[in-house]
Order: sequence, then C-alpha cells, then structure tokens
Amino acid sequence: MSSFPILIGALCVLALGYRFYSAFIAAKALALDGSRRMPAYEFQDGHNYVPMNRWVLFGHHFAAIAGPGPLVGPVLAAQFGWAPSLLWLLCGAVLAGCVQDFVILVASVRHNGRSLPEIARSEIGPVAGFTAGMAVLFIIVVALGGLGLVVVNALAESSWGTFTIATTIPIAIAMGLFMFKVRPGSVRGPSAAGVVALLAAVVAGRWIAASPLAHAFLFDRHELTLLLCLYGFAASVLPVWLLLAPRDYLSAYLKVGTVALLIVGVLMVRPTLQLPAFSSFLHGGGPIIGGPLFPFLFVTIACGAISGAHSLIASGTTPKMLTNELDARFIGYGAMLVESLVGVVALIAACSLNPADYYAINVPPAAFAKLGMQPVDLAALSAGVGENVAGRTGGAVTLAVGMAKIFAALPGMRTLMSYWYHFAIMFEALFVLTCIDAFTRAARYLLQEFLGNFYRPIADPRWMPGTVGTTAAIVAGWGYFIWTGSIGTIWPMFGAANQLLATFALAVATVFLINMGKARYAPLTALPMLAVAATTLSASFLLVRNSFLPLAHQPGHAVQGYLQAGLMVAMMMMTVVILADAGRRCVATLSGRPIPAKAFGPAVVREGAPQRCC
Repeated sequence: MSSFPILIGALCVLALGYRFYSAFIAAKALALDGSRRMPAYEFQDGHNYVPMNRWVLFGHHFAAIAGPGPLVGPVLAAQFGWAPSLLWLLCGAVLAGCVQDFVILVASVRHNGRSLPEIARSEIGPVAGFTAGMAVLFIIVVALGGLGLVVVNALAESSWGTFTIATTIPIAIAMGLFMFKVRPGSVRGPSAAGVVALLAAVVAGRWIAASPLAHAFLFDRHELTLLLCLYGFAASVLPVWLLLAPRDYLSAYLKVGTVALLIVGVLMVRPTLQLPAFSSFLHGGGPIIGGPLFPFLFVTIACGAISGAHSLIASGTTPKMLTNELDARFIGYGAMLVESLVGVVALIAACSLNPADYYAINVPPAAFAKLGMQPVDLAALSAGVGENVAGRTGGAVTLAVGMAKIFAALPGMRTLMSYWYHFAIMFEALFVLTCIDAFTRAARYLLQEFLGNFYRPIADPRWMPGTVGTTAAIVAGWGYFIWTGSIGTIWPMFGAANQLLATFALAVATVFLINMGKARYAPLTALPMLAVAATTLSASFLLVRNSFLPLAHQPGHAVQGYLQAGLMVAMMMMTVVILADAGRRCVATLSGRPIPAKAFGPAVVREGAPQRCC
C-alpha cells in the first residue's frame, strides 16, 4: 500500500484533534485564563524559575519529551503490522497522550510548578503523594536507563555521531549566554547562528570520522556510559538557562527540521509499505516481541501515543518557565501531537523495507535463520550505508536504514545514502540526549521535594549540597542500568514502567478535574486511565512471569533478573495503591465532602475571559 494517503490522513487527524478537541478541553475542562500570574514570575530566581519565550519553551518541551520511544517503539511494533501501530499512535495521542500532558501541565502551573507526586499529595492525600513519590523515582531511573541505552548503542564506535553530539554542548552554552546575559530576550539571531553551527558540525563530523582525529571521538559502550553520566549530572546542576533550555531549543530545530524533511520525502517518494497491515504474529511468537498484540503493542510503543514520562516534564521544568497559561495548550497538547507525527513517519520508514530485510536487520542472525526468509536488498543496503547492518537489533539501525532509503530516493540524493544513514543515527541519538538532561533535572526536583519532607533544606533548590547529592543519586541509578543492561531486557521494562507512570498521571489529572468542580469532564482523563491501566498491568504481569523470572534462573543473571522482577512487582503494587486512593478521593469529593486543604479547587476565571471551545 502507498504511504501517501496514510500520511495525509494522519496529518488531518492530528490537525483536527488540536483544532477542536484541545480547544474544548482548554475552555470547558480547564478554563484557562491568560491573566493568571505564572510561577515563572512569582518565584523567578534566574536558575529554575525563568520566564521563557513561548517558542523557546516549546522547543525545550518538545525536545525533552521526544525521546527514542516514538522512533524505536513503532519500528519494533511493526512486527505486528502497520495498521494496529498506526491506529494506536493516532487515537492514543489525540485522546490520551496529549490530554495527559496538557492537564498535568496546567495542574502543575496552578500548584506553583510542583512535581507530579506533590500534586498527588495536595489533590488526593498523603498516601498517594508518598506512593507516587516512591513509584516515580523507580520509574524514572528505569526510563532513563532505557533511554540512555539506546544512545550508547547508537554512538558506540561512531566518531561522526559522537563529535556532532558533543559540539551541541558549547553551541548551546554560547546561545544561552547571548540570549539571557549579553542581549536578554534576543531569540532570532542566536537561533540562526545556532542552527548554522549545528549544520556545520554535522558536515564536519563526516570529515572528523575520516581524519586522524577520529580516534579522539571513538568510545566503547562503557566509556560512553560514563560520559553520559557526567553530562546528565552537569545538565541537571547548571542553571537551566545556561545549557538545558538553549540546547533543547537548538535540538528542536534539528528534530523538527528532520521530521519535516522526512514528511516531504515521504510525500514526494511515496514509498510502498511492504510490511503487511496485520502480520502473522498478532497472537504472539514473533522474533522481536514474543508476546501477543494485546497487551504488548501498548507498551512497545512507549511514546508517540502516550508516555507517562512526559508528565515529569509537564510538572518539572516546563511549568517553571511558562509565561502565559493560555500557552499550555500550544505547548502541552501541541508538542505531544508533533511527537505522534514523529512516530507515524518512523513507522512508515521501517515498513518501507522488504519484510525479509526488516527482520534480517532487527533480529539476531541465529534467530533470523529460523524464520526461513531470504534477504532481498540487504546487501545493497549495507553497501549503500557503508556498514554491515545485518543483526543490528534494537530498532535504531532499522529506522536509520529506512530513513536513508527514503532520502536517497529524492532527486540528486542517490549517492548520499551513507551520509543520510549516519545523519539519521545522529538524529536518533540527539532525541535521547535531550531527554536525559531534562528528565535527570526533573528527577532531581522530585527527589529533593520528597526528601525535603524529612530534612527541609534538601527541598530548597538553592542549597547546593542537596542539589549535588540528589543529582548524583539519580545519575548513579540510571547509569547502573545502562552499564549492565541490554535492549532485550531494558526496553520492555522501560515501556511497562513508562505506561504505569501514565496511569499515575491520568489518575492525578482525574482527581484534579473533580476537585475543581469539573466532574462532568472527568471522563476525558478517567477513560484513558482505565484503558492504559488494563493494558500495562497485564503486560507487566506477563513480563515478570515470562521474561524476568526465567532470566533470573540463567547463569550469571540472577541479580539482574530478580532485580527487574522485584522492581516491576513493586511498581504494579504502587499503581494499584494510587488508583485505589484516587478512587476514594473522587468518591469523597462527589459525595460533597470538603476537598483537601492544599487542592487547587474551583478555577476562578476573570470576568470577560473568553470561554469559547473552538
């Protein structure tokens, strides 16, 4: 089937969702008010609470939430066929993922930029707050381990990609100094200079890889893990305006630009989807994902449709920089729609490969030999990209080959397939790194707030010992998973943990709406919450029974297997506790009992504020 009508249809669905559904939520469920004073101004400190231009903040938010999930997840899920993956990407994003991000962002803004567990404590009660704090800490460490593992595998022994990624750091610092210190408020000049410098770094990376300097940027997997930990630590401790925000803003240009170019490429080339709409592995037994379509599709595509990790950014860095409550729709709902579009084009790129070539790249050679397939274009693809791509599991290489194949089909690009392949690898790595810095900082905020309940100075972000100590603890946790894990063991756990976090976030969003007196609109978050809870708890149980416990009985993997099984069971139990406590709070509020003292309560909208939903 041609990819052209699929992409056009996806664009229409996402545009209609933003135009009407998000406007309905903004006006009726949340009653946004542009005159409300924002935490960025109320608590401005030049370090964490910093008023940010809406386009710069959109760039930061999109770069922070757009990790490898919408890139790798749809590629792996293509094993089930392109149709179920496409439906989940579109329906899940419009009805669930975008709604979660939007509502949690507004809830955090109205709670002065507080984190998800602190919102749960205020809106539901201390049990939910404590449980959510513990659960989110577990989940974010696992999630960062899964994210980091993708970039480590992509950059290992790649001097081109490592050089290009490394140059984004000094470029971002220079942009931050200019935009916030040399000429405050200036955006266009630094943006243009940053984009030019980034493109120059991409081109120079190819020259570096072919020069004697290449060895200076060649690192093995463990060396990259240590470097990644150092970067994550620095990005979390330094002021947000100096590195994190300008770097994410700069990365957003590359991300959005590449996705736009890929969309243009698909519309011009119109590649045929060679993978079937529904494969023979719907009921399980696939070489990439062993489980059936339900529930594993919904945790394999861990982002792109809905991602609990987004709630950490929506209640972490972004609400501390938002300057107008009305922009929450554009940033919260809109950025998630763009991520869903990323997932759609990634799915198209992967499905444009011949099925035998898709499995030959994405499955270990021994397992591929049992499928009885013969590669069709694999040799030509390997020659075109300049690397042997057979057996390069994990999804990143499969996507890079698919992207390079589409770009190489554009007029005048046939001889540049190797360049496009390595550019795509760098593009994927950049998606991950912008999540590493933002989520590490968000986790630091969360851990400081949690430990501040026991020792008050830790909760103060200006107290440097607390900032350094909590950041080091978070980095050590996810660094351990990268050091010891593999895609086969970490990615399924990351997907399940991520969707359990989405269940938490949607439960908090539901209680937030009911406590505001918007019970009639509570199904907007309650129904997605129930659907995500059902699929993710089922997948988590199957992972423990069929993957982690058998892994623990393999020689040399006992600690890893039992650790992963224990963490997954703990997260499942905490999910049930939070759902039960949220249900109790909803019943109490609907029965007329007073809402918690620290709950936001009914939103007061200034007289004359527009309440139109369209």
